[in-house]
Amino acid sequence: MIESFDSESVAFMSKILTSSGQSEETYLPPALHDIPPKTNQNESIKEVQMVLFPIVEDLLSKTRVSPGDIDILIVNCSGFCPSPSLSSIIINKYSMRDDIKSYNLSGMGCSAGAISVDLAHTILKIHKNAYALVLSTEVLSTGWYSGNERAKLLLNCLFRMGSAAILLTNKNEAKNSSKYKLFCTVRTQRAFENNAYYSAFREEDSNGKLGVTLKRDLLQVAGEALKPNITVLGSKTLPLLEKLRHGISIIGKRYIDKSRETYVPNFKTVIQHFCLPTSGRPVIKEIAKALKLGDREVEAALMTLHRFGNQSSSSLWYELAYLEAKERVKKGDKVWQLGMGSGPKCNSLVWECLRPIIGESEKGPWADSDNRYPIMAVDVVRYLN
Repeated sequence: MIESFDSESVAFMSKILTSSGQSEETYLPPALHDIPPKTNQNESIKEVQMVLFPIVEDLLSKTRVSPGDIDILIVNCSGFCPSPSLSSIIINKYSMRDDIKSYNLSGMGCSAGAISVDLAHTILKIHKNAYALVLSTEVLSTGWYSGNERAKLLLNCLFRMGSAAILLTNKNEAKNSSKYKLFCTVRTQRAFENNAYYSAFREEDSNGKLGVTLKRDLLQVAGEALKPNITVLGSKTLPLLEKLRHGISIIGKRYIDKSRETYVPNFKTVIQHFCLPTSGRPVIKEIAKALKLGDREVEAALMTLHRFGNQSSSSLWYELAYLEAKERVKKGDKVWQLGMGSGPKCNSLVWECLRPIIGESEKGPWADSDNRYPIMAVDVVRYLN
């Protein structure tokens, strides 16, 4: 693997990995363990089967739902879009119905998991008494960059394997068994701005090697994408006093003093738990700063980044699993999942917990490591006990 990089690139990636906030327990697919890495179609299909088949079977087993009961299927994977599609692979594997409504989302970045849930939510408004299965993952073997441009080497260091399966329904009888009710969704994007549009861009380097370029102003772009999203979300969730404070500050900034700071609403008044993008420690810190969140609110994101790395669209579900493993989510609590991805796009899901959630530490993704977390992440958080 190292042979394809020059010494400066190796040193750069080593530095990024050291400061990334990831442990040595994160996962790369078998194709990237070979020297040189195998990045062909067959290996990518094997990776798809490795990450998606087990979670589908696990979910159907836990919920006692058969493949034939699924009415809507949505699969999201940003970087790998084969033909037949990933949704067709799942339908073929599990012999799903011929009238299933299937969708395959690609190129939507790390926010695709939240986008998929929003899409399922919209479709369920039309199709009554239905089950919607959402699968979120990222295939890494096709996204490996073997060149030496630093802006493209970052993704090699940050992204890791992961996948999640989510079952949504509008069936009345599911109220007693469901964990959460979708309280609201908010989707915003800034692709209309060239600077934002090109902040994360897949392109070839000077030697024709394909990779994703991450611009230096990515954090600033992410902040700009976040602002309109929290404004809309605040209008749907915040108490009247917080809405007034935020609205007055926006008017003051626009018409009185453009240099004044906009008041950031206190979302902790209505939301108890936060699942943030695990795009790296700097991103987590900046979002926490923007939303005035404390150590405990960012714990799930930092610990997920440390244990599993950045798993793109599925990271939000590992964070929720962390909160469940710690038995912190109580009946009536609200959870905010914030997905941010290339485009750039910002997508929010707010869930309301419907019942006590206990015993998840023994059967979720944190089963082998829950007792070791939280741990100290140097220069980011204090011990969180």
